[in-house]
Amino acid sequence: MSRYASFFAASMLTLVEPHAIFAATDEGFAVATFAGGCFWCVESDFDTVPGVVETISGYTGGTVENPTYRQVTKGGTGHREAVQIRYDPKQVSYERLLHIFWRSVDPTDDGGQFCDRGESYQTAIFVGNEEERRLAETSREMLQDSMVLDAPVVTPIEPAGVFYPAEDYHQDYYTKNPIRYRFYRFSCGRDSRVKQVWGGQAHEGIGRR
Repeated sequence: MSRYASFFAASMLTLVEPHAIFAATDEGFAVATFAGGCFWCVESDFDTVPGVVETISGYTGGTVENPTYRQVTKGGTGHREAVQIRYDPKQVSYERLLHIFWRSVDPTDDGGQFCDRGESYQTAIFVGNEEERRLAETSREMLQDSMVLDAPVVTPIEPAGVFYPAEDYHQDYYTKNPIRYRFYRFSCGRDSRVKQVWGGQAHEGIGRR
């Protein structure tokens, strides 16, 4: 069930042009791509992390070109809601971003996240090279071996591919529509479930949203 159905049934808004994943720039920035359920929330969480330069909500992991929100949330495209995180590795490491990601989601849920169900809301880590894969797999193994969680980690690690930015109204949604955003986040039970799963480690590394 779409979290937006009751809010935006009649919305018809402009799309952002699709592009491949961000490349490192002359400034030395790098990119991480995570799927953690609602991309409004993932974007909001990572925008508070020191060293993160830019975030963008979008769709990736599937086979349909130029997907729309309606297509993705309906299912069958293979795409997940995801966020590309452009960051300064001099200020925050990829390992640290992985640590923060795990503790901002429920990595034991293979059916979606919180109140949002279906493939488009499933978690995933999309890696751009072998070093990222190694770090992501090591992070997942360490988490599983730590026995911090009561159930197995089901979040897959997949190759990063073409990333399609979501419709413009999804970008920075939490700043454009703060009341609706806070109502959605609370009513979906995201923070309460993360607290239940992680206890005192919930939202480690995330600042005020």
